[in-house]
Amino acid sequence: MTIMTFYSLLLHLFILIGPFAAGAIVIVNEQHPLPKTGNSIWNTQDDVQKALQDAEIIPTVIDDFLPSLLMNATWSSHHHTHADLGNTLEPSLLESAPSVKLMASKPTLWKKGVTYVIAMTDPDAPSRDDPKWSEFCHWIAIGVPTSSGISPTFSDEIMGYKPPSPPEKTGKHRYVLLAFAPANGTTEKLHLSRPSARKHWGYDVGNDGDKDTKGVREWAAENGLIPVGANFFYAQNKKQ
Repeated sequence: MTIMTFYSLLLHLFILIGPFAAGAIVIVNEQHPLPKTGNSIWNTQDDVQKALQDAEIIPTVIDDFLPSLLMNATWSSHHHTHADLGNTLEPSLLESAPSVKLMASKPTLWKKGVTYVIAMTDPDAPSRDDPKWSEFCHWIAIGVPTSSGISPTFSDEIMGYKPPSPPEKTGKHRYVLLAFAPANGTTEKLHLSRPSARKHWGYDVGNDGDKDTKGVREWAAENGLIPVGANFFYAQNKKQ
């Protein structure tokens, strides 16, 4: 069996069994990323980096980085509702936390027992023209790969999932999903801080919040985390 045939079967199996339970984090350890085809749920690392740059997520939300992991986030409300580097999703389909899959392009990129962190943030709150609440924290969850690297695993949410709810007449919002790993590679249990508020991720931005935004970048640095994967989508209120 060729590698392409194997991944084709794997992708068809994923479609047949449907998405995993809402909020699940699935760690997939494969030697190569799935080939990208039309509407593929997987992209290359270069695709992700360029899309983040084009959408100005790099450097607005996070400093420039080349992802070592690929990420897919799927909402159980509809099988085809998934983040795809800037696609637009209907907020009503995003009520429950997504199932997140991370995939390593090389087996050596995984380290058994390391805790991976998923975060979702909105840098356009309440609007991209007036981001005085930016960033807005929507979700923080953690997962640890099993010894096989392919079984779903989910542990505590640091910040419970708050579905996207962009206000009326505020245009499209960027909702950014980021995967982090401890910078020191530790396999010890992480003691992550919980943001004191969702607006600005609980940070004090003074009286000039629309210019001095703070969010996931500061939180990650505070907790010794580095970005290893990302994805994002747009959503907007029907009333514009």
